[in-house]
Amino acid sequence: MPYAAISYRIDPAYQEEVAELFSGFQRVNTPVFTDENGEEAGRLLGTAVFVKDDVLVRVIHYEGDFARIGRHMGAQKGVHILEEKLAPYLAAPRETDTKTAEGFSEHFRSSTMRCISQLTVDTHPNGSA
Repeated sequence: MPYAAISYRIDPAYQEEVAELFSGFQRVNTPVFTDENGEEAGRLLGTAVFVKDDVLVRVIHYEGDFARIGRHMGAQKGVHILEEKLAPYLAAPRETDTKTAEGFSEHFRSSTMRCISQLTVDTHPNGSA
């Protein structure tokens, strides 16, 4: 199952405040995300959030069409609450308005980090770790 990472630049003086915000994040109402026709396009399998200095990274474990995740997340109330609370701690204001599903989806796309490598036990030449 693939992984993706979303980056955030934060003011390093507020690492603890940002960590507290993410520790109380409201989970999505369903891990299943859909396409424009309402058909299942994949599932969110898990997330993890890391912070160091001025960088915060959210790692997303998923299956299916990654392009659909931003739209799914942008429709979640908890995401918009977090975005509003996070705004004062960002190193620079967002370039897009994340208050709408479309705006959040655009921000999500532009913040996705380039994947260099994904290695799992499934892809190991011996079939196990």
